[in-house]
Amino acid sequence: MEDDREQIRRWLDALYRDARVVTRLDAVVTAQTYDLPTDAMDVVLGLPPGRYSRARLCDQLNSAIVGRGLSRQLGTHD
Repeated sequence: MEDDREQIRRWLDALYRDARVVTRLDAVVTAQTYDLPTDAMDVVLGLPPGRYSRARLCDQLNSAIVGRGLSRQLGTHD
């Protein structure tokens, strides 16, 4: 079975496959499509509205992951 970190990486790759900037809604819809683990989905749902480059989105995700004490489970991303 695929681990949580790999699932998140696949989601990020798909999200930015055809776009340099995505919206929060893009991130949420794609996360639902990729059936992210519950903890990861909670982090995505907690994103503030806006437009995100991959670097900015990863900064937001990493801050939330570390802040929630989930870095061992979900890792950090770039």
